[in-house]
Amino acid sequence: MTKTISVLGTGNMGKALVKQLSTHGQSRILWGSRNPEEAEQLVRELQLSNVTVCTNKEALQADLIIPAFHASILKDWAVAHKDQLQGKIVVDISNPFNSDFSGFTTSWGESSAEQLQSLLPASAVIGAFKNTFFKVVEEPLCQGQQSDVLVTGNDENAVQTFMEHVKALPFRFLQAGKLENNRTIERFTLLELELAIRYNTYPYISLQIFGIQQPVAAG
Repeated sequence: MTKTISVLGTGNMGKALVKQLSTHGQSRILWGSRNPEEAEQLVRELQLSNVTVCTNKEALQADLIIPAFHASILKDWAVAHKDQLQGKIVVDISNPFNSDFSGFTTSWGESSAEQLQSLLPASAVIGAFKNTFFKVVEEPLCQGQQSDVLVTGNDENAVQTFMEHVKALPFRFLQAGKLENNRTIERFTLLELELAIRYNTYPYISLQIFGIQQPVAAG
């Protein structure tokens, strides 16, 4: 069972994830940053516990790694650290939007998560939090309802490990099948963005799927 989770990056999503993991999780957390002093200041401001600040390179020591990077730099990061990521669970939270958010950098027949897995054949890639905007990760409850977070992966043991370590967080995690399903999830997230802008909720939007009473096993 994974004992340490790392989050790389101090942007909106990285900061929100570390806050939730610190508040609700039970695992040791490494927070990797290009500027550890900045991350230390955030730890003090947010009054976080069980968080150890380190460099991005040191954060690769964890067994479960969440790179909170834009998809545009995620592939280069994976190639550069392929050896260090062998045997690790890598959680892809990115969406491959183009620079003006009008479309995607991937073709219809692929996803960011699948690309990452192909670059890291000795790692287990998980897709998660792609459909959940950072503001929802900061403030998960809306009118008493939890956001659904879709979790995908080709390695069932890795999926179960991830689900076990995030189950205390204030979201409903749903197993959403293989990595190829991110072809749909990533594109639907762009539709979420359009809806949020149209109905003046941006960046506060996520999914809540009716009819599922309990999380179900991946089929």
